Amino acid sequence: MLAPASGRAGAAAEQVTIGHVASSIGALDFTRMVHVIDYEFGISAIDSGYQRPLLAAIHMIVEGGRVAIIDTGVNSSAPRVLAALRDKGLRPEQVDYVILTHIHLDHAGGAGLLLAQLPNARLTVHPRGARHMVDPSKLIESTIAVYGAEEARRTYGEIVPVPRERIIETVHQSTLKLDGREFVFFDTPGHARHHVCVFDAKSGHLFAGDTFGLSYRELDCNGRQFAFPTTSPTQFDPLAAHRSLELILGLKPGAIYVTHYSQVRDIVRIGADMHRLIEAHEQLARRERDAGAARHESLKVGVTEIVMGEAQRYGWKLTREQVLGIFAGDIELNAQGLAIWLDASGAD
Repeated sequence: MLAPASGRAGAAAEQVTIGHVASSIGALDFTRMVHVIDYEFGISAIDSGYQRPLLAAIHMIVEGGRVAIIDTGVNSSAPRVLAALRDKGLRPEQVDYVILTHIHLDHAGGAGLLLAQLPNARLTVHPRGARHMVDPSKLIESTIAVYGAEEARRTYGEIVPVPRERIIETVHQSTLKLDGREFVFFDTPGHARHHVCVFDAKSGHLFAGDTFGLSYRELDCNGRQFAFPTTSPTQFDPLAAHRSLELILGLKPGAIYVTHYSQVRDIVRIGADMHRLIEAHEQLARRERDAGAARHESLKVGVTEIVMGEAQRYGWKLTREQVLGIFAGDIELNAQGLAIWLDASGAD
């Protein structure tokens, strides 16, 4: 969701409410899009229903009749998760873990409500995010500051607290097992300081939240997939982002699951693109550092040029209007995040 264009809501708040905003996709037709995608190794992607189809995925892993849910979407996503469980002959009692990659509301806004319906599940979250799940008041305040109370309630509903005793804090290289299937958690800042990626030892695949960028399925072309960084407010850090990418690439995952949207392969090529595009965003920000009152619009123009440059580089089979419809919210968020990074870092 959109963040304030400047400043923080207070250091303690961590400014962790930022998500992704969808907008019109022009002439694209989503009426035939599927609700659940099943992959190998018991991995599935559930469309969270946030804003539009194929914007935000919730991932589910089933092992020996036990279940882990990775990210939760928003409150209105909870019925979709429960329906996916039913469709697979699974009960809420079989869910052992709800795993958060980070606590931006399009990933974690529905965690409390969903957990209340999963009696045996525990919530895992980065230590920096745990207190906001126990007491979401800062999340709520930040959301209302952006949208106003009515719109925030319409989009995200009432954010439900999570009891402290149901939370597991996932520090760097901590592990959990789902019926013997090991997950390893890695601290991966760059998009957010409270971000983790989750390596699944059985599949050799990685669940990357937003650290490996946005990979919208509408952009797939000639059997190739693409990714684009999200620099949304307020914790974008290009140096940390590059380091997290190197950590991910060093794990050599066979596939990566991003929230926006689900499985990507050809990891080495896409990782190189992500490095190149993060650097392009950083260079853009430095060029516009002293643009004054025009800086935000200049940053938006610059991010738009980066997007359209990718469309040209790879021959995306969409019109300019369609591409900018897909990325409209992300262009706004990336511009805001770059401005906040400039102000916070004193970059020159």
